[in-house]
Amino acid sequence: MSEDRRVQGYCFYDWGKSAFETSVTTAILPGWFTFLFLRANGLTTKILGTEWTADAIFSISVSVAAFIVAIMSPSFGVIADRRMIKMWWLRVLTYLGAGSTILLAAAPWLGVSYQWIWLLICFIFANVGLNGAGVFYNSLLPHMGSEDEMDAISNKAFAYGYFGGGVLLVAHLGLLIVTDYAEWAMQASMATSGIWWLGFAMLTFKWVPEPKIENEMDSLSFKESSKLAISEVISTLKEYKSFNTLFVYMLAYFLFIDGINSVTALSGVFGTSVLGLTIFDLILTIMIIQFVAAPAALGFTKLAEKWSTKKALQFSLVCWCFVIIGALSFAPLVPDSHEEFDIQATWSEKDEHYVLSVETAPEIAQDPDDEEQDWAKEHIAILPLEENEYIKSGKTYEWSDKSKIISIPSNDSNSNESELNLSALQSLLDSISDTRFSMSIDGGLLDGESNVGEGHPTNLGDGSLDFIPETARDLIWAPLGISVTIQFLALGAMAGALLGGSQGLSRSLFGQMVPETRSAEFFGFFGFFGKVAALLGPLIYGIMTVMFDSRVGIFSISLLIIAGAIILRRVDVEDGIAVAKAEDERNRSASE
Repeated sequence: MSEDRRVQGYCFYDWGKSAFETSVTTAILPGWFTFLFLRANGLTTKILGTEWTADAIFSISVSVAAFIVAIMSPSFGVIADRRMIKMWWLRVLTYLGAGSTILLAAAPWLGVSYQWIWLLICFIFANVGLNGAGVFYNSLLPHMGSEDEMDAISNKAFAYGYFGGGVLLVAHLGLLIVTDYAEWAMQASMATSGIWWLGFAMLTFKWVPEPKIENEMDSLSFKESSKLAISEVISTLKEYKSFNTLFVYMLAYFLFIDGINSVTALSGVFGTSVLGLTIFDLILTIMIIQFVAAPAALGFTKLAEKWSTKKALQFSLVCWCFVIIGALSFAPLVPDSHEEFDIQATWSEKDEHYVLSVETAPEIAQDPDDEEQDWAKEHIAILPLEENEYIKSGKTYEWSDKSKIISIPSNDSNSNESELNLSALQSLLDSISDTRFSMSIDGGLLDGESNVGEGHPTNLGDGSLDFIPETARDLIWAPLGISVTIQFLALGAMAGALLGGSQGLSRSLFGQMVPETRSAEFFGFFGFFGKVAALLGPLIYGIMTVMFDSRVGIFSISLLIIAGAIILRRVDVEDGIAVAKAEDERNRSASE
């Protein structure tokens, strides 16, 4: 097998798995999950006596998957260094991840109350497969080329990933637009993401050989393997002083990758549940990120050649802090024109009636015990509603044909009907204050009246950090007419420019300081730190969101990146490389 084909096979794994990271994790699934969650529960659901939002629950599911992989990563690494099973485990975990991704498509076949739960379960298993496979995939990097080639190969793989995920995302966007975001199109997007991942992984399995291991140990039982792994993990931890530089870097990595991964994992659900972005907005943003990140990853390779890998990585981390602070300033503009409101009552002079339209309104929560169902029943006389059979508790109400005519006759014989309908319309308008909807009336006796609910994405002021987006909206976004979609797109482009460089360089810097003869062991710890970080970041976000709000959760992420950047300054890369080379010489001499 030629070296070029081997490297290409390595890169194609990134090309395939990025479909899950883009179309599923960031672009489509968060919006679909939020929609199904809101349709079932409204803004929140009660778990163990505490109110949970969609983004808080989504973040905890990411933590659960990360916790599972964090426990397995060191043992995986130790055993992989003793036996030639890196590619075997890569296959098994890829089947788990890609298979679970395909199964996401089955959610609509369940009852309304179970659909979002099914998505969470499959998403957790898919993440376990993705991140578990990542331990073995990353451990192949030192075997792909020399130390001088590490930056180029690592960033080339990330560039493949951004292009591969981007290409499929374009196809998904086209499918969703053509079908007007039909549910079967959502299902097809999930299924094809899993197929894409598995299909290109087959090239990796075919072109990348299993790295050779000197003095491979005999096959062990599961109990014996686990015992060996635990003893080796403890032994490796005891070598802290021998690999002091590497362990200091792992601590820095633990913190800053926590922030970066949390941003990428949670940006989609934050955008849909907090900012009110549509799936189209998310997909467009991710497309920009993908096609900006790919050349940026290669650009950071040049920057690393000029400045050094460490300095280029530090630069990217400083810029990440500005990105997160910028995210705090996101603020949807308050509805201005009649067409921007969720519920629109428009007067027809010719026919003397109002047309009440809910075309752009969010779906009504379908949990019979949710207060939105009580609100719908209270205004059933004028809202365009229809009964829906709810699988657990009987009848609920949901939007029907999206519009309804409210007659306001002017002749004396129907004056009572006119007064009743006007009174009902006014009552509906007043009730909006306690909902997550907005409403406007254009024309007729109630011309110009409007209301925005306290749960609407544009309603700021209650959170401890809401003064930041409120001030930004008053001074920048509103005067310039910059919508939240454009805000998200602009900052997404900046994040995309940093994403490839920071991820590629952090992996490359670690690879330079890892002994090649113990690559899987140390990349197991690398995966362990990365997965515990992936556990900690979303967990912190979820807890801070439940205790305070989503913007406080976002702010906590920036503190982790800052702490990681400070510790990174103490890392002596040259010393780390020298220690790794010395360890390889000792291990090779001992095996001769």
